[in-house]
Amino acid sequence: MAIYVPEGEEPPEESVLDRPELRVYIDGFGDEAWDVAMGVRCEGEIVGATWARVMDDYGHLYEGVPSLAISLLPQYRGRGLGKRLLSGLLSELRDMGCGRVTLAVQKENREACGLYTGLGFETVGENDEEYLMVNNLT
Repeated sequence: MAIYVPEGEEPPEESVLDRPELRVYIDGFGDEAWDVAMGVRCEGEIVGATWARVMDDYGHLYEGVPSLAISLLPQYRGRGLGKRLLSGLLSELRDMGCGRVTLAVQKENREACGLYTGLGFETVGENDEEYLMVNNLT
């Protein structure tokens, strides 16, 4: 669910999670100092999560700086849950003494771009498909 899928396209098979470039998001999560995650429940069901860790992922910009990911079930998007969830993660990272956090977001994903910009992320780079963003938490 954290992989952006443009409207009208089919989501990838679950086996995509076996790819090494995606395993960095989950393998050994919780073992490192900057591994932090939060989830949100609605009616007893986990409907979203956000997590950050220092990893060599799409949003990796600076050595030792965590990057983050967020996911919400489609039917729960557009309700402000992502903003609350991500705000909580940013607050937790700040409380842990983290100075900044990064991410990569698909340029086509305007909703997510607006969410990140509204929470203080700034674009510091880009490639053909993505904006690379940083939030200075201090």
